[in-house]
Amino acid sequence: MVNWPIVGTLPSLIQNAHRVHDWTVDISNSFGGTIVQRGPVFGRFEILLTCDPRNAKYILSNNFSNFHKGSGFEEAFDILGEGLLSSDSHFWLAQRRIARMTFNSKKVRNIIANMGQEVVQDALLPLLSHVAKQSSVVDLQDVFLRYTFDTSVGIIFGKNPNYLSTSFPLNEFAKAMDDAMEAVFYRHVVPRSWWKLCRCLMISSNERKLKKAWKTIDQHLTQYITAKREDMAKVITEESDLLQVYMGVKEGEKDELLLSKMNGDKFFRDTAFTFLIAARDTTASALSWFFWLVSKNPCVEAKILEELKLLAYSKNIIKNAENDDLIRTKRSPWVFDADDVTGMVYLHAALCESLRLYPSVPLTHKGAREDDVLPDGTVVKPGMMIIISSYAMGRMEWVWGKDCLEFKPERWIDEDGKLNHETLSKLMAFSLGPRICIGKDMAFVLMKLAASAMLLNFHVEVLEGQDIQPTPSVALRMKNGLMVKIKERVLF
Repeated sequence: MVNWPIVGTLPSLIQNAHRVHDWTVDISNSFGGTIVQRGPVFGRFEILLTCDPRNAKYILSNNFSNFHKGSGFEEAFDILGEGLLSSDSHFWLAQRRIARMTFNSKKVRNIIANMGQEVVQDALLPLLSHVAKQSSVVDLQDVFLRYTFDTSVGIIFGKNPNYLSTSFPLNEFAKAMDDAMEAVFYRHVVPRSWWKLCRCLMISSNERKLKKAWKTIDQHLTQYITAKREDMAKVITEESDLLQVYMGVKEGEKDELLLSKMNGDKFFRDTAFTFLIAARDTTASALSWFFWLVSKNPCVEAKILEELKLLAYSKNIIKNAENDDLIRTKRSPWVFDADDVTGMVYLHAALCESLRLYPSVPLTHKGAREDDVLPDGTVVKPGMMIIISSYAMGRMEWVWGKDCLEFKPERWIDEDGKLNHETLSKLMAFSLGPRICIGKDMAFVLMKLAASAMLLNFHVEVLEGQDIQPTPSVALRMKNGLMVKIKERVLF
């Protein structure tokens, strides 16, 4: 990485923007776990890039209070409004308390589990059965984005939009979300002064795309929120979705600032959109990389199937025939429930291993309030742009060992056959500390419901010759999708 006069590292960043995540790996391998470089002079800041787990834990947990979202974060992610992902300080604390209380409630956990199981059983598996019978090729990443969109909208708004169907309908809302996040990502590639000028004058295709997407997103969110208010006004019903639970939060559970914000629809717009962005993109990306890695490692698939078979035996889904072949006791595709998937140790380990190599949120952006010194001795100053690369962290030999590039779920399991909590503490995919993802358990439930049902009922064959690489974006998607053939799994 060349540090040029005046423009600093900007030319290197622009040159490598198309492969920014692998570029962070190259930098980390060349310069060590942490590097400080000067940004362009007209940007007046320094960039600190780290993939050191000690630094990450210090920034995100141990000394959390000194590290905020970073200079310009809220402005760059202005489309998110004042949701959990973009807010800071007291308002964030008030939101976090309500969100934690909500997601930890049995009611919301049941909403998530029931919606996930319903979409898998009534939409995902029928779609895959259709694809298998047609012997057609399908983009599995697109299927997962539809799955997570339907489940997320169902969980948040209580209405399944049914985009996960055999007709593969166009989704204007989802397309707008994709365009918006792409534009937001490129705001981090160019100097802030430049993209702000482009936004003001509308001279950039990315800024024009973002403006159009924003309008579409707000139209859909307004429709959902208005419909929910009308439904609640007509009849008093049991809370059946996340938005209704939020709208029903008692006065005594809100602080004064939150109370004033929750009187208008903007708070629910920002909250709903934040949850939708977080749930849809990250879970779909994780499932896509997981199935690609499993397809390359048949031994891992066999071990997951062994775990699924043991559970299927216990539920009398399959049994031994006279010739010792395994047969189904039910012809229709089978779906495990949320209680079933909770105990799947090897599947959980395989998902963690996939998230280690391909974290759904590969970069974390922070800034410092006061001077500080990181555990590795790096000096931090206010005004620095601090970037934590969990993508690079998962590929460092000095963190994970010589087999760091191998897909090895066993590293997450201890000698007693249980999940290794020491290793789990190094999982950065859901962040760490006070800002750890509130929807972490929700994400694992949705991933396990889909993965267990698909692997039990189908074999996913990834087509050869594809160029599989991460796209430069906020969420770590596959740039060209994941083209596969689906085959029904008749016998184990």
